[in-house]
Amino acid sequence: MPTPAFFLRHPWFAALCLTAALTVTAAHADDYSDVNRLVRAGQLTEAMAKAEKYLAGKPRDPQMRFLKGVILSESGKTADAIATFTQITEDYPELPEPYNNLAVLYAGLSQFDKARAALEMAVKTNPSYATAHENLGDIYARLASQSYSKALQLDSGNASLPPKLALIRQLLTPAPTPAAKSVKPTPTS
Repeated sequence: MPTPAFFLRHPWFAALCLTAALTVTAAHADDYSDVNRLVRAGQLTEAMAKAEKYLAGKPRDPQMRFLKGVILSESGKTADAIATFTQITEDYPELPEPYNNLAVLYAGLSQFDKARAALEMAVKTNPSYATAHENLGDIYARLASQSYSKALQLDSGNASLPPKLALIRQLLTPAPTPAAKSVKPTPTS
């Protein structure tokens, strides 16, 4: 079974658009940029301090809360990151990105049913969210692998199961290149 690092090894730091409805002033953009820069530099303690300071004045800001979830995840505080992304989905159920990152965390814990449910919500909120669709396909493949393995355990004489299981495992094995893909989190800007 892959480790959580397998699911989280892709950078969090490409472009992020929570939604077109989120507008920010130049001052807010600077705060977001500063936190992103600190996270990219691996200065997670400083990034968290800046995010917390910002959130003290604007506790419902979804973008900074999202960044806080990323910082928690990058810091290895998975339970806290899950709680943060879950709260964002409750407060802003129309945003697909927190559902996607929640799914990545669940997948890293091998909680594939929870990951599937979160990704289905991401796709429901934004049917054109390609990353969530790709991740959902990966989760379905993981669930298929578990089902085929269980079926083989229960019926070791079933000749149709080993080829199916081998094919699924081949799909789930990352290509030996730097561009190998796995369940991908939504990046930050």
